[in-house]
Amino acid sequence: MAECYVCGKKKVSGNHVSHSHKKTKRVFKPNLQRIRVQTEKGPRRRYVCTRCIRSGAVKKAI
Repeated sequence: MAECYVCGKKKVSGNHVSHSHKKTKRVFKPNLQRIRVQTEKGPRRRYVCTRCIRSGAVKKAI
């Protein structure tokens, strides 16, 4: 499973809770996008979450 290149965000598990309060397992997945990122070794394709893209925590490669 991929995780965010910048912040390390990855999938986490939790519960579906029905109206009768019955619980079953579910997975919360981050919104990861595969973009070209400028790294120390040059431009590379990496998975980055949209929060890191929006906040400017990653430098996009042109």
